[in-house]
Amino acid sequence: MITTNGLVDFHCHLDLYPDHKAAVLESDTAGVYTLAVTTTPRAWARNHEFAQATQHVRAALGLHPQLVAERAGEITLWEELLVETRYVGEVGLDAGPRFYKSFDLQKQIFERVLRCCAAAGDKVISVHSIRAAKVVLDLIEAHLPPSQGKVVLHWFTGTKAEAQRAVDMGCYFSINAMMLENARHASMVTAIPFERLLTETDGPFTKVADRPSKPADVAFVVEALGRLLNLPQKITSEKIQTNLRCLLA
Repeated sequence: MITTNGLVDFHCHLDLYPDHKAAVLESDTAGVYTLAVTTTPRAWARNHEFAQATQHVRAALGLHPQLVAERAGEITLWEELLVETRYVGEVGLDAGPRFYKSFDLQKQIFERVLRCCAAAGDKVISVHSIRAAKVVLDLIEAHLPPSQGKVVLHWFTGTKAEAQRAVDMGCYFSINAMMLENARHASMVTAIPFERLLTETDGPFTKVADRPSKPADVAFVVEALGRLLNLPQKITSEKIQTNLRCLLA
C-alpha cells in the first residue's frame, strides 16, 4: 500500500460516519486532501467548523438532488451561506427511478446553484449526475461559464461521448474504486485525459473489506487507476496531486 500522505479524496461524506469529528481528524492525520461534501445546507456549519481546524480537509456546501423533494426550501439558506466557502457539493441531478418524480424541481434548484456560483465566481463544484449526464452538462453549459467556476463530475457514469463533451467544457472527474471495477465505466475513464482525473472514495457509501471506506482508502483507487493506465502507483499519485493543484489554481 502506498503512503496516504498527499493522496486526494475529492468526495467524501465525513459527517455521515458515526463519529464525525474523529473522521475529520483521521483524514487530516493521514494527510489526505479531502473534500467533505454535505447533503443539506443545514449541515454546513458543523462541517465547516471541523474542517477549519485542519490542514487537509475542506468542507463543501451542498443540497443533494436526492433530498430536493423534501428540502428544496433550503436553497435560500444555501444561497446565504455560499459566501462562506469556495467549495460546493454535493449538488446536481438524479434521474434514477426513486427520484425521478422530483426531476423538474431538481433542475430548478441546480440551475439556481449554477447561477449563484457563476455570479460569485471561482467556486469548485462537486456534481452528481446519475442517469442525467446530458441534462447536467446542458445546464452547466448554459449557466456556468468555464471562466466563472470549476466543475468536478463525481462518480460520472455517462457515455464516452458525454465524457468527451465534459472534457471540452473544462470539467474534471473524481473516480472511485467501484467505477474502476465496472468494465464499461473503466473504459470511459481511460478515454478521459489524465490531467482531468481526481480520486474519491464517496465514503461511507463505498466499502473496503465489508466496512465503509474512509479517505485513506483512496490509496486503493490510486492503485487500481495505476493498473488501468499502466502507470506506477507513485507516478499516478503525483499526477493526481498535480491535477488538484491545477484545479485550485
